[in-house]
Amino acid sequence: MKKAIVAAVLASGLVACTSVETAVVSGNEVAATGGEPIAVIQGTALGLTAIFHVIDLVQSDLDTVVNRLLVSEAKAMGGNKVQLLDAATTPRHGIFALTGTIIAFPLSTATGVAVK
Repeated sequence: MKKAIVAAVLASGLVACTSVETAVVSGNEVAATGGEPIAVIQGTALGLTAIFHVIDLVQSDLDTVVNRLLVSEAKAMGGNKVQLLDAATTPRHGIFALTGTIIAFPLSTATGVAVK
């Protein structure tokens, strides 16, 4: 049993990942409300859950992609805030929990414009 737990933890480190993609934009070509646009940012997180999404082995949710990926990248690029354009995540509750049988890989994505 201990070997199975260790194998699951090691596999989660290899499978789960996050990615942040950016494209620097000109304020003349891209419109954003609330400031001057700096860049378009896309964040993606692939998680790992077990037993009908009850156990999070590697976290992947909207909080992760919006706060840890988009906002932190916008601040690193010199922006003050992010105008959120799109956000999506794998549903985990209700009938959707059946999709996470033993092991599942929930995906969360968000796209926004970093503004000054």
